[in-house]
Amino acid sequence: MCETYPTILGVPASVNDETLVLASQFRSKGRMPVLSWLHPVTHASITRSSQPLVGASRKRSKEDEDYLSAILKANKYGKKLYVMDARPKINAYANIAMGGGYELDEAYPNMDFSFLDIGNIHVMRDSLSKLQDICYPDVDDQRWYSSLEATHWLDHIKTVLGGAVKVAEVIERQRSSVLVHCTDGWDRTAQLTALAMLMLDPFYRTIQGFEIVVEKEWISFGHKFSQRLGHGDRNHSDDQRAPIFLQFIDCVWQMTVQFPYAFEFNEHFLVTILDHLYSCLFGTFIGNCEKQREKLKVRVKTMSLWSFINSQLEIYKNPLYTESIQQVLFPSASIRKLELWKGYYLRWNPRMRPQEAEFERCRHLQVLIKLLREKCQELQEQQQRESQIATVVA
Repeated sequence: MCETYPTILGVPASVNDETLVLASQFRSKGRMPVLSWLHPVTHASITRSSQPLVGASRKRSKEDEDYLSAILKANKYGKKLYVMDARPKINAYANIAMGGGYELDEAYPNMDFSFLDIGNIHVMRDSLSKLQDICYPDVDDQRWYSSLEATHWLDHIKTVLGGAVKVAEVIERQRSSVLVHCTDGWDRTAQLTALAMLMLDPFYRTIQGFEIVVEKEWISFGHKFSQRLGHGDRNHSDDQRAPIFLQFIDCVWQMTVQFPYAFEFNEHFLVTILDHLYSCLFGTFIGNCEKQREKLKVRVKTMSLWSFINSQLEIYKNPLYTESIQQVLFPSASIRKLELWKGYYLRWNPRMRPQEAEFERCRHLQVLIKLLREKCQELQEQQQRESQIATVVA
């Protein structure tokens, strides 16, 4: 049905195979709605897909309509299925002329439609290019803030993070299911579903959980890493390159700043992932989809980045992490709360580099925590001995 999807898909049990096949034919690249995350209590779901092939003739698909209805009915608490289109509305309109489009109101009753206004890959690539120009080799102190504003990088971070917050709010507060899609469902869609899962589920805020969410929502679901990064391609002017995954990691960093005790991993962990996104030392980000990686035998011929990270976990742990923080996180997407990630974008600029790296601070804190725990253990043992002596004397 779909070459860019993983082998195993989560779909409503009430839908038969024939409906699935016909529904997939009504979605761009065959990427029909499939499960990303299910709430353990309410069964409100996050599903992801590509745009429907409505076109200028306003086509409809009974199978696609029945399929979305089945997703709605699978959640007994939800009265509506919220369809969140990541694109600006004008872009969705433009796709109609090319055979794409968005869900028609009259075809999908009991559904709420909204556009999240996230720019396309070309907008994001241009924005990052402008950001790189002001960060290296020289930083203009006098025009720094106006230059940063002109890049619109933080505006885009705000839009992506704000869209994910909307998804999480519908799931948690309204107990309703959400379908997320963009044009083909492998760029902005992955950003939104993965970020929403981090907000909703504390497991994904652990090191192991974060590795799983990257493997599942990005790698298995067909984010085109090779094409977006240009691995093995000499065409540096390829207009399909874009910093979509970098933008996602930036949003995660923004969340770690706002909730410093909620994430098991530190900044060094995120920077390491981005460094090896481009290094090609590992096979984790090689290829555009699971099928292509199987053909290239990536798992056999290369080592996984996660094996490298998991062999030295201590250096990637956040010493402030509090495991008891299990609640849903709703980060602020206000531009006043967002910061430029200096530890990544400005780390090679000698004038902006901090005297003590975040990695070193974490290491020192971990040493202090270890000493404090040993001291606490020593005091507890001493107290137990004194208590035993007092009992014997009595």
